[in-house]
Amino acid sequence: MPRHSSRAARPVLDEVDLDIVAALHVAPRVPIAALAEVLEIPTSTAARRLARMQDERLLQVVGRFAWELITSSNPFELWITSAPGRSRAVLTELLRIPDVQFVLHTSGPADLYVNLFPLLGSDHEQLLTETIPGIPGIRATDSRMILEPAKVGQSWRFRRLDAERTAALEGHASGTSGPPVRDLRDLSDLEFRTMRLLGRNGRITAAEVGRTLGVSASTAARAIRLLVSSGAVSPRVEVQPELLGFPLNAIVTIDVRPRDVRGALDALAAHPNVRLLSTVTGSAPVSLAGVFEGPGALATFVRDDLGALPGVRSVQSVAGLRLERRYWIDRDGPRLGDQVQDVLRLPDSTR
Repeated sequence: MPRHSSRAARPVLDEVDLDIVAALHVAPRVPIAALAEVLEIPTSTAARRLARMQDERLLQVVGRFAWELITSSNPFELWITSAPGRSRAVLTELLRIPDVQFVLHTSGPADLYVNLFPLLGSDHEQLLTETIPGIPGIRATDSRMILEPAKVGQSWRFRRLDAERTAALEGHASGTSGPPVRDLRDLSDLEFRTMRLLGRNGRITAAEVGRTLGVSASTAARAIRLLVSSGAVSPRVEVQPELLGFPLNAIVTIDVRPRDVRGALDALAAHPNVRLLSTVTGSAPVSLAGVFEGPGALATFVRDDLGALPGVRSVQSVAGLRLERRYWIDRDGPRLGDQVQDVLRLPDSTR
């Protein structure tokens, strides 16, 4: 998809738009009528505003797949150093790899920060030792296995609504209440195909699934309910952080004494600027991705918030220059680009 000219008018979300985005962070599948009631706006306004943001590629609700169901190994963080002048060419090749889930152009010694999720049917060793290092223009790579997530992207909320409205929306949130799906092969063909549809559109209705797959709405509703309640699919909002007042993306790695890692993770998971938080291999066991209002907010986070955590021995941070891909959706400036296809796959099946 071609990039928009930097001279083009930058989209702006108004107060009603921002309220809708904040509400969808709490309850991505909330019905339009309920959304309008909570926000105290006409149903037609809520429907029209949401449709406009989706049509203009400013917002998309997708389904996050439980990563243990779709990957052949744990994910990895990659710090990639390109030869001078080759960063854009390296990026182009990286974005061709479907296992690349997240890419951020960064300042600092490494110019690209990547999250690699080896998908079913992919060989993580080949990706790490041949495919990616073999891209022309790459001078060095540093990979670290993500051992365990403490906070994932769909847990982040755009904190704008008051407690009363948030509580009302939480009644429409899709929680996990059923037993987990352990293996994609445990799903029926209908459930697997429904999972694929939810991945593309986290707000798809049972009626829409039924029409697409040729089953009744009640049958489709049961499939959706199983997938969402089991956590196999978690609806999540995708929108560029800059549209919400967070133009600065940052990656921070923290060296914490082993006995203090758990406390640091608990504190950081509750921090409003932290989107993604993990325990990783390497000399600094805690890694996070955050969004900030600007350099001053990042400085406060590093100096005051991290400085107050027990056991922190050192901190390294890099500022993001441009977000290129997040959760398999490419970015086009402030707009969302194409979604990577065939992330959901079975290596031994034609489904």
